[in-house]
Amino acid sequence: MQFTDIGGVTLHYEHRAGGPGKPLIVFANSLGTDFRIWREVVDDLAADFSTLCYDMRGHGLSGLGAPPYAITDHVADLSGLLDFVGARDVIICGLSVGGLVAQGLYAVRPEIVRALILCDTAHRIGTAETWNTRIDTVRRDGIDSLAEAILKLWFTPSFHAEKPALLAGCRAMLARQPVEGYAGTCAAVRDANHTEAVGRIEVPTLCLVGDQDGSTPPPLVRSMADLIPGAEFAIIEGAGHIPCVEQPVQLVARIREFLARKRLGGHADA
Repeated sequence: MQFTDIGGVTLHYEHRAGGPGKPLIVFANSLGTDFRIWREVVDDLAADFSTLCYDMRGHGLSGLGAPPYAITDHVADLSGLLDFVGARDVIICGLSVGGLVAQGLYAVRPEIVRALILCDTAHRIGTAETWNTRIDTVRRDGIDSLAEAILKLWFTPSFHAEKPALLAGCRAMLARQPVEGYAGTCAAVRDANHTEAVGRIEVPTLCLVGDQDGSTPPPLVRSMADLIPGAEFAIIEGAGHIPCVEQPVQLVARIREFLARKRLGGHADA
């Protein structure tokens, strides 16, 4: 296991160096998860890319820090982690709140970002009312009280019916996150608004979304793509909010095709 201290917060991360000349893809996970959600994606890409995954503060094995958070706190964590591992010219793949962090990192350090893959995310997600209600509920009743409803947004009915063991594992991962870390990150998402900033993105950008995403539906992700100059938009079939778990093969194929087309590494027919 790999850990480091970034600005007083212990971050748990996994850095796989793929060798000289192999581009680095950084994966930022979603609310209520840890970096294990990227396992199949990272394993598939390992032959052609270096990879960096990490648990956001308040999630997984990373430290809690001082909740509630702002997106800028999460951005500072990622920025510091990239400096710690000596990363430059990175491809950032962010899912949900991880996508907000990716957008925020580009806004403050565009010189180190080669490309963005914004997965099941948006320039602004939800409303203050919905996030405040969620924060109040998890603080009062715990995350498990919302787990069933959240899992219906994360995964399609087919996934629920056909993969009960994996579903149970994802529920355990969600319910075991620190309550204040989860609630603190809800506050960060609530307050984040990148509507103006995304219009200044100048690197190749791919916006992806599961066709049955109940958290950031395809029209919302499409609206973000429309704001980003030259951004591409694609739908992952048979997926909810977390395609890296539900449809990792499709997701990897989209990533490889995009990066090969932009001559950023890898090959489309892998």
